[in-house]
Amino acid sequence: MLYHAYELQRSWLNSASAFASIGVEMLNNPANPFNYVGPMGYMNIGPVAASALEVFAHATASYGKPAWNLEAIDVDGKPVAIVESTVVNRPFGDLKAFHREDLPEDAPRLLVVAPMSGHYATLLRGTVERMLQGYRVYVTDWADAKTVPLHEGTFDLDDYIDYVIGYLEHIGPDAQGGGAHVMAVCQPSVPVFAATAIMNRDGHPCTPRTLTMMGGPIDTRCSPTSVNDLAMDRPIEWFRHNVIATVPMQYRGAGRRVYPGFMQLAGFMSMNLGNHMISHYEMFKHLTVGDDESAQATKDFYDEYRSVCDMTAEFYLQTVQEVFQDHALPNGTFLHRGKRIDLGDITQTALLAIEGERDDISGLGQTRAALELTPQLDAGKKRYYMAEGAGHYGIFNGSRWRDKIAPVVEEFIAEHG
Repeated sequence: MLYHAYELQRSWLNSASAFASIGVEMLNNPANPFNYVGPMGYMNIGPVAASALEVFAHATASYGKPAWNLEAIDVDGKPVAIVESTVVNRPFGDLKAFHREDLPEDAPRLLVVAPMSGHYATLLRGTVERMLQGYRVYVTDWADAKTVPLHEGTFDLDDYIDYVIGYLEHIGPDAQGGGAHVMAVCQPSVPVFAATAIMNRDGHPCTPRTLTMMGGPIDTRCSPTSVNDLAMDRPIEWFRHNVIATVPMQYRGAGRRVYPGFMQLAGFMSMNLGNHMISHYEMFKHLTVGDDESAQATKDFYDEYRSVCDMTAEFYLQTVQEVFQDHALPNGTFLHRGKRIDLGDITQTALLAIEGERDDISGLGQTRAALELTPQLDAGKKRYYMAEGAGHYGIFNGSRWRDKIAPVVEEFIAEHG
């Protein structure tokens, strides 16, 4: 009933959003006299009402999967075309490839592993755009679980690890016989860390040269956040019975058990509700004074932020239990296909751990723990960077990412490439 109740509410809000949009058009029409006359000399009624309706329409609209829209980037002041392609197509996630047309064939390859945490991979558009300056970039484009038919089977943490290894195998070794560089943003730090240990252990030819983990929950016992507390306060059965829903009949994945994206979004919004309300009030003020550029920046952020997708129930529940409740990876009890993962097997892949000073999702120390869990890796192949003033989102997007964090990643890759 959870999903059906959401769909009913979404239908109502879509109608309200459409009516509000119509109201905006009517109030902004030059023929509307309220655009020019205000009561007793105050601000005209039309623009104020139109701005309020526009904020409401935007806040209540439905959002599908966003486009990447990476057609060109600025390189040394000149636009350079970007080539986008899907190089691997699998039921639960494709592998996208991006590269500059003028980039040499032997340019370093970077696999960006996007989170499977309720948002689409396009949330990392700014991450990818910045790294396209000097790399051939590949991105894991995870599928919305409600669009995957039941006959495609299940998808859990074991499958996630297998997908990552498969993507690295597709990218293949370079001319010197080394694997690609890998960047795991937030949630995938755990399964990618595990995949790296497996490939190091097996002497796999596509073993990553470097692994950059950004704001990842490697050991959530370090500086636990409200997200970690929620996972710890309730038994796994509570999550199974209260946040797992069945996909309705109108979707291709009808009947699949999922953790709905709208639940994840509601959780994220409630964590910083005051900030989100202020952002929308600021957007309203920008609209009333005609500052469309500032208002559009807020709209663009929320267009992406509110575009959410579902996760398979088995992946979500296993992640909650293994990562947040049992701390299986740092405790040495994490299994892949029944075989224990030994982080001591990592001896070749250089590790970079990046954290944000103000990260309220993955607290300080949670990602850095990865460096302490790899005793057999030479100290010269480990590096830690704490981004001052950066929150979770600011680690991989925005000016701090572009100007301060990305250069650290590039320097690390060049040193160990």
